[in-house]
Amino acid sequence: MRITLIAGSNQQAATSTRLMEYIQHLVQSLGHQATLFDLNKTPVPFYSPDDAHGGHEALENLKRAMHEADGIVLSTPEYHSGISGVLKNALDHLGQDHFNNKAVLSVSSAGGAVAVSSLTQLQTIVRNLHGINCPEWISIGGDQRKSFQTGVAYSDIHPDVDKRVRRVVNSFLDLTTVLKVRQ
Repeated sequence: MRITLIAGSNQQAATSTRLMEYIQHLVQSLGHQATLFDLNKTPVPFYSPDDAHGGHEALENLKRAMHEADGIVLSTPEYHSGISGVLKNALDHLGQDHFNNKAVLSVSSAGGAVAVSSLTQLQTIVRNLHGINCPEWISIGGDQRKSFQTGVAYSDIHPDVDKRVRRVVNSFLDLTTVLKVRQ
């Protein structure tokens, strides 16, 4: 299967992006294709309904990968109980044709204990774009974020955090498989 992952942080060493790199690694280790779009490294232009930004290479690559995806993973840091502006901007460029009947996993990282508000917002956006929300999500916060700091090897991720991430990724891939068969 083809999985497209969008890392929605504008910070170079974001734990939410590092978590997405780990999810990409897990998906690939299970034999699937996984394409990661890091919006910090490959930004897209500000969305405007007056300008379609045709010909913008990063945006065209993102749209193509989203069309080709069987499943989608979206990550965001939680800022003031919401998703990041850079992720919201990227999602504004996309439409129902990119999400329709595709499994979507929402992932967030918070400085506090949990990142529930941003995950709820992501799931609302996905629902409005006709994606199918995975019933599981991944929220890391507090000390859990240490597992995804720069320089931490995947083998050093806290066992409880690793177990949860693996379980949720497998649940997401199972849902993606079921939805792909139905199309």
